[in-house]
Amino acid sequence: MTDTTSQPKNIQTIDVNGRRYQWPQRPVVGVCFDGCDPTYIAAASAAGVIPTIDRMRKQGFSQLALAAMPTFTNPNNVSIVCGVPPKIHGVSGNFYLDRDTGQDVMMVDATPMRAPTIFSTFSKEGAKVAVVTAKDKLRKALGKDLLGIAFSAEKAGEATEAENGIANVEELVGRKAPDQYSADLSLYVLDAGIRLLETVRPDISYLSLSDYVQHSHAPDAPEALQFMADVDQRFSCILALGATLGIVADHGMSDMADGDGAPRIIYLADRLEAEFGRGACRVICPITDPFVRHHGALGGFVRVHILKNGVSRDEVLAFVRSIDGVALALDREEACLTFQLPEDREGDIAVVSIKNVALGASLADHDLSQLSGARLRSHGGLTEQVVPFIVSIPIATSPAHTLRNFDLFAVLLNEAV
Repeated sequence: MTDTTSQPKNIQTIDVNGRRYQWPQRPVVGVCFDGCDPTYIAAASAAGVIPTIDRMRKQGFSQLALAAMPTFTNPNNVSIVCGVPPKIHGVSGNFYLDRDTGQDVMMVDATPMRAPTIFSTFSKEGAKVAVVTAKDKLRKALGKDLLGIAFSAEKAGEATEAENGIANVEELVGRKAPDQYSADLSLYVLDAGIRLLETVRPDISYLSLSDYVQHSHAPDAPEALQFMADVDQRFSCILALGATLGIVADHGMSDMADGDGAPRIIYLADRLEAEFGRGACRVICPITDPFVRHHGALGGFVRVHILKNGVSRDEVLAFVRSIDGVALALDREEACLTFQLPEDREGDIAVVSIKNVALGASLADHDLSQLSGARLRSHGGLTEQVVPFIVSIPIATSPAHTLRNFDLFAVLLNEAV
């Protein structure tokens, strides 16, 4: 395993992306509880299956916070590890259209990132840091420039000292890497984090889970309650090892099907083609990633790029705003100002759906068989922006502003008492 040096005596605080962080005095563990809408905690608490989380909420700190927009995995995980919104770090989706080259770009590594992470900065000053993710594409981003441990549950069996700062992960955890479409993908991340605390004892750990369960099951479903109970047991182990634990989500989750189970989808590209002609506009679904079985590349936020001369942005805006099921349509400048997004990666128009409605490109672009007959549950819009923010111990001062999920490490390192 990677050996890092001890804390230099003269370092008390570190500046990262314009924010100051105190050096940790005890192990700090931040968890991105992927897709953990507050309703999952409410349902699990009512069922009595999350005693550890309930104790943290009563004896530590608990508040609702806002995720970064759009409410997708990559923008929010990168926001959390950088401590700043997408405007600064540059990641505003899992998938985007490069305005300069006209090429589609799927984020599968750290290439789109423009800011250092809290972890890389601390590691360069001698802190022991460990990052464990469910998916390997995210590990490559969150482990950017890290002098420490960074591996994924998905590729646990392939981890090496050279690439990940650690080898023999399956031996460490005590079982093989799990299936990527399983609850165990998240539990493996937590189990790995626990074993690292028991052995390496990182100063700072970040554990990023998968939202497979939340995409597949409603909060009160037996499968969801069992998953919440299993996660809660791991949180208990982390606390028993003397760590300060902070939990946030990258986004919430909404049911986007009707009473009969049929997905409620606006195929925006088909609508725009019918109104303005073939090739006039391009709709980008930034939820798109290699794991489309979760969501069929359907979510609550899409971007429209106008490609045809003679089609005005105002005309397209007016048309999109007239569509039943659209909550908000903003031009690029408004969207970037409202949601703190990088202008060069934004479309001409950003579109957000109402709750319980998904946005897609064209019907031909989405393979609904990927859902395997399950109800469509997804995220991306404003209705999935409210997330839990829970810390195991009290914080020094009550936040004077609305907490964002990317405030997690500022609270853990600066405010936890």
